[in-house]
Amino acid sequence: MLPTDLRMLLQILAVYIGISLCQATDKVDSRPNIIFILADDYGFNDVGYHGSEIKTPNLDKLASEGVKLENYYVQPICTPTRSQLLSGRYQIHTGLQHGIIWPLQPSGLPLDSPTIADKMKQAGYSTHAVGKWHLGFYKKEYLPTSRGFDSYYGYLTGSEDYFKHSRCYGGFCGMDLRDNTKPTSADGKYSTHLFSEKVIDIVNNHNTNIITEKPLFIYLPFQAVHSPLQVPEEYVTPYDNIKNRNRRSYAGMVSAMDEAVGNITETFKQKGLWNNTLLVFPTDNGGQILSGGNNWPLRGWKHSLWEGGMRGVGFVHGNMLKK
Repeated sequence: MLPTDLRMLLQILAVYIGISLCQATDKVDSRPNIIFILADDYGFNDVGYHGSEIKTPNLDKLASEGVKLENYYVQPICTPTRSQLLSGRYQIHTGLQHGIIWPLQPSGLPLDSPTIADKMKQAGYSTHAVGKWHLGFYKKEYLPTSRGFDSYYGYLTGSEDYFKHSRCYGGFCGMDLRDNTKPTSADGKYSTHLFSEKVIDIVNNHNTNIITEKPLFIYLPFQAVHSPLQVPEEYVTPYDNIKNRNRRSYAGMVSAMDEAVGNITETFKQKGLWNNTLLVFPTDNGGQILSGGNNWPLRGWKHSLWEGGMRGVGFVHGNMLKK
């Protein structure tokens, strides 16, 4: 197993896309579809294949068929990791090394930093982002649709209510849900379901004609499993054996996310796209033990510089990968 961090992961993707572009012809496009699913605050001991009591059959199957990133290192909090992921630059070079971007903070990923979406669009991809942004929004130039994405559906801040899609900060309360640049509403719809269904819509509406249609690049940063601990009760019931209330709710949130990943991959299969799709699944940082996460056997948690904060769950799946 090779040491792997976000920078190396991006380099691997870049090399693979470059090779695919060289191999493509005017008649047959060999470029793979790419879906990048980013979990939020996902603990090292919270995936089935690491021995967790939380059931993740879809993630387990994908990881077993792909390449597990067992020495995968990230930053200990959200914005620094996400800035690295989208820009390919360490956060000390973007000014985002100090912490997260707060709702009233006039900050963002510098505009002179091209994003992976910019590069994918240059490579001829149809680019879409669904889910959590958290890389600045105080000017329209910092919004996802100004940073290389053809479409965006999600929320711009760091956390919010999973059902109401709203949050309060600094004495102000409001809804944070956008369809491209316009506010939208989905009151009562659980965000893990909402975001996965949006991705499924994108895939179902994709033209599979390999001569005329662009390949897909989908960035899906889930809200799950970041606090607040909220999930439909049917996902919590199977974990009645877990005595800690936070851990029990967290386990249900993980199961809902695992189910969503399974629904998305099944849609790719039904659409006939799966055999030429590369799926990347990492987390942005370690689990928050105060909110049900577990990083055993690693020491530490989200925010810490121990491995429990910086060594994450991750794998890559694709039939084109050589093991």
